[in-house]
Amino acid sequence: MANVKKIVLAYSGGLDTSIILKWLQETYKADVVAYIADVGQGEETEPARLKAIATGACEVIVGDLKETFVRDYVFPAMRANAIYEGTYLLGTSVARPCIAVGQIEALRQTGADAVSHGATGKGNDQVRFELTCFAMEPGVTIIAPWRDSKWRLNTREKMMDFAEKHNIPVPVTKKKPYSMDRNLLHISYEGGILEDPWNEPTEDMFQLTVDPRKAPDEAAYVEIDFEAGTPVAVNGERLSPANLLAKLNALGGANGVGRVDLVENRFVGMKSRGVYETPGGTILYAAHRAVESITMDREVMLQRDLLSPKIAQLIYNGFWYAPEFDALMTYVNKSQENVTGTARMRLYKGNCTIAGRKAPKSLYDEKITTFEEDEGAYDQSDATGFIRLNALRLRVRNRAGLFTQP
Repeated sequence: MANVKKIVLAYSGGLDTSIILKWLQETYKADVVAYIADVGQGEETEPARLKAIATGACEVIVGDLKETFVRDYVFPAMRANAIYEGTYLLGTSVARPCIAVGQIEALRQTGADAVSHGATGKGNDQVRFELTCFAMEPGVTIIAPWRDSKWRLNTREKMMDFAEKHNIPVPVTKKKPYSMDRNLLHISYEGGILEDPWNEPTEDMFQLTVDPRKAPDEAAYVEIDFEAGTPVAVNGERLSPANLLAKLNALGGANGVGRVDLVENRFVGMKSRGVYETPGGTILYAAHRAVESITMDREVMLQRDLLSPKIAQLIYNGFWYAPEFDALMTYVNKSQENVTGTARMRLYKGNCTIAGRKAPKSLYDEKITTFEEDEGAYDQSDATGFIRLNALRLRVRNRAGLFTQP
């Protein structure tokens, strides 16, 4: 560490990184480059840039990663139907490798000696940032202040006192000590009153979604077009990945869609309570599944669905650039080749439900499935032999005396 002269800090302008920028300067006597990854945090980017300059950053680099983030990280996770522990749409998890890639590029661009981040030693983000950094630069020096023996700011109160001493404005206050992380996929809330899983989140905390009870009394409908598993248009209007997700965020948020309150299992071993708003992502996942239902072969879908929890775990744990993730995503991408079609979604007071789906090469054949005259498309007598063959092993088991009567 004695040779570290310039550090690239992944900087958001939140409580941790606002303080860490100054702390790195004082502790390592090094120049600090503030790297701000714009992954869709809205109006936060410019104030963060100005604050980094005011706090003493030798240089501020703002990387516009919005399109990259949605196209190369959000959409692949959605195609994999990756949902961690059945609930979490991985809004923070998919952003970290994207940010870390940009941070390493900034390291190379500035000739810096090290990278740094504000993730604590208790969380998942430290793993996600650092695994990506090591995958890109095996010999990179990483400074993680929360794990540094010289770090003494180990409580929110101490950090806020440090900020006040150095005249550093921070978004967290002693009245609202929870932390927030925002990108185009979601906003996450942790800490403060949320650390007690019995406490209900206060309504003034939410920023992307209206209270479902106060959402419009009339349902809103939205149509989403997919090509090979990737969303390309909303209500017939083709949009870039970032603009498409932003539009769905607005539609979903206005109807109270996408709020989640969960206790999840962190990679380091502890349980953590988080509250999330993911309006556009919630719509996309449901719409994508609707188009899959009429375009994917049954066995192909089954195999993909068996992989989905593992893929979600790999993303959550920070292994986006691991070889096993590449291998699993190869199957996912193959499975999506025919997932082209349109889903019509109904948004109403926090709910997102399927109203219709269609596809140019649908596997749904109404002539076969109809309860009316099928014109010979399906011979129902074929089912007799099908059932008897499937029952053969059950009958043999009974005759051998191995079946226990209910």
